[in-house]
Amino acid sequence: MTKAIFDGIDEKDISKLIKNLDANIINYDKGITISKNTNTEKIIGIILDGTANIEKYDYNGNKTIIDKLERNSIFSDIFLYTKSDISIITTSKCQVLVFEYNNLLKNLKNTVLVNNIFIMFTDKIIKLNIRIELLSKRTIKDKLLTYFKILSNNKFNKTFNLPFTYTELADFLSIDRSAMMREIKKLKDKGYIETNNRKIKLIKL
Repeated sequence: MTKAIFDGIDEKDISKLIKNLDANIINYDKGITISKNTNTEKIIGIILDGTANIEKYDYNGNKTIIDKLERNSIFSDIFLYTKSDISIITTSKCQVLVFEYNNLLKNLKNTVLVNNIFIMFTDKIIKLNIRIELLSKRTIKDKLLTYFKILSNNKFNKTFNLPFTYTELADFLSIDRSAMMREIKKLKDKGYIETNNRKIKLIKL
């Protein structure tokens, strides 16, 4: 589970800490760009409420969803450093805590804060490694079953809800949506899974 940035910090000290970080809490509507890798400022952002996608576009305008950001997710220029066009787009109303990286360096004496952010970055690295594993699978079937197993393990339950729409899922797995839906039907017909809209139940692997 993702660590919350203020876990272990007394509630009366949070406002002071936000001030020390010179942080801003910004509210966004759905479909708004929070950040782009073309930005020059070095920022750290925390999703306090809502969801957003990290999206990449190639030279032909094809979209890939790199990651889904949910409550307590962290993002930073560190993960956006690439020559590709990468943006963070809200997928719901979203509240974000934003501060400059240099302001974090000024607050290193707050060991609880630093530890929380370290754990959040570690969680982010783990998620990126999982994505690499998914993209390394050669077939659509293997990508789907691997991802479904990851979601099942995260929920400790064979039944879980997809965090993406099916269109977003295809973009996340870098596969054609029509081909993906055909493969999902095959998985259902062969008894691997059951589906109810975005609810998936693993039957066998």
